Amino acid sequence: MNLLILSAGTRNKVVQYFKQECREGDRIIATDCSNLAPAVYEADVFYLVPRITHPDYLKIILDICKKEQITGVLSLIDPELSLLAKHEEQFKALGVTVIGSPYDLVETCFNKYAMYEKLTQMRIATGKCYLDKELFYRDKAAGRITYPVFVKPVCGSASMHINKVSSDKELEVLFDLYEDLMIQEFMDGQEYGADVYLDLLTGKVSTIFVKKKIKMRAGETDKSVSVKDEALFSLIQGFAEDMGFKGIIDIDIFKIKGTYYISEVNPRFGGGYPHAYESGVNVPRLIMQNLRGEETSPDIGSYEEGICMMKYNEVLIRRIPEAEIVE
Repeated sequence: MNLLILSAGTRNKVVQYFKQECREGDRIIATDCSNLAPAVYEADVFYLVPRITHPDYLKIILDICKKEQITGVLSLIDPELSLLAKHEEQFKALGVTVIGSPYDLVETCFNKYAMYEKLTQMRIATGKCYLDKELFYRDKAAGRITYPVFVKPVCGSASMHINKVSSDKELEVLFDLYEDLMIQEFMDGQEYGADVYLDLLTGKVSTIFVKKKIKMRAGETDKSVSVKDEALFSLIQGFAEDMGFKGIIDIDIFKIKGTYYISEVNPRFGGGYPHAYESGVNVPRLIMQNLRGEETSPDIGSYEEGICMMKYNEVLIRRIPEAEIVE
């Protein structure tokens, strides 16, 4: 079995975890647009590829799949998830399984207002959102929402260009400067993250890991502690299966006055996934099992509470001639 991990970047741990699940003859192949991406050196084979905006990018990836006889492919960055899902049939024609959710769901996840509408239709608690600032002003005047609020791009990732706003003046400045913005209710509560795996063959939830977020850095969980709540497990399982997700997803959740609010869904490995793995929630093993044609068994909440994750910096040193460095 040969697994292709695209845009490996700095996700060294994810590549290491897949390597640990390899049987004799299995290989992990990684790609990135830079040879200064440390995670690629954890793989058995590394390909330097152009950025995903290059017109030949898809052809290059498909050629790698042919050459390396790839069994399954996944990406660790948001923009590439849509590309893989959109061209799933081309990968399938080569015998390659795209490890991820269907295209329409990936696009819904990346459109925060579309996800808000979907959650509202499903009667799942979520922060109120507005595309029309005049409607927001009317609701504010009626007391249905108050400052502060978040102003963010409708489509975006990595918590980029998100602003906490406390006045009409600030809001107007942002809407004058940028296009395609939305207003989101400020959810003043405890934030949680859930790492969820849905079986690629059955679409059923195989495992859920929940962490209470203690500290964030650059949009990712920096410190967290494992927790369990059967009510939250039930909410997540019903939501994920009803939506039709497949593979790994990362869900952001807030708890406000005893109620859980689903905020966002990232249909990929989240930056805090190492916490789940080190607590015994082995998603790479489940993926490899699915790629071998085996269904996984549901195993929700089989980890200890009170396990803390604390990220810290590591360094990879590699001799690369200056002329050969690709940033």
